[in-house]
Amino acid sequence: MPWRLCLNITSGNHFVEFGIIEVTTQDDVLKVPPGQYVGVLSHSGSRGLGANIAKNYTYLATKQTPLPKEAQHLAWLDLNTHDGQEYWLAMNLAGDYASACHHDIHKRIAKELGARPLAMVENHHNFAWKEVIDGQELIVHRKGATPAQKNVLGIIPGSMTAPGYIVKGKGNEQSLNSASHGAGRVLSRAEAKRSLTRSDLKKVLKNHGVTLIGASMDEAPMAYKDINRVMAYQTDLIDVVGMFTPKIVRMDKG
Repeated sequence: MPWRLCLNITSGNHFVEFGIIEVTTQDDVLKVPPGQYVGVLSHSGSRGLGANIAKNYTYLATKQTPLPKEAQHLAWLDLNTHDGQEYWLAMNLAGDYASACHHDIHKRIAKELGARPLAMVENHHNFAWKEVIDGQELIVHRKGATPAQKNVLGIIPGSMTAPGYIVKGKGNEQSLNSASHGAGRVLSRAEAKRSLTRSDLKKVLKNHGVTLIGASMDEAPMAYKDINRVMAYQTDLIDVVGMFTPKIVRMDKG
């Protein structure tokens, strides 16, 4: 089976996965014929740059917008101020940097394999956008959500053993043109580390035919919700055009 489809997500719990993609329908946006392909799915952020930007401007916000101690994390910067504009520019710079890193990752992998990707889907999340809502320009922040404007392609991953989905947004304004970012956790990181064992993980990996490189127990697939149920709850937000089944998974640590 030839190398064909190269997929890309920006930001998050960092991993790179090789797997099988099943394109289920002929789509005018994806422009890939139905069939099976080999794909690469990468998921990472701006290598600490975005976190440091957020830390610095959050500190400035707490100084400029004094709030009770229990609500300090809700402090804000007015976009009409110097610091607000500076933060907006810095945040978008971090997003561009994250995107460039992903393009470089996929370019290097394709070069090593001596192959040319047939298509790429890039998907920001945990980010903020200026969008017009009910005729008014507002800031839409999608934490744990992914853009799903009409005919916009996106990716909704499951876990290291569960499928991810290539989706196309329906532009549902009631959800602010958004859909789920992924399966979501059923166990916190601390609970997963406390209650799950390496033998549990090895058994699940073997049953799904997945080879894992690295990873700590907080990313075990048992810590995540059933992606198929999650997808069933958002049929009014997106159409599924393909499915990614992971086979080789490299997590960010282990």
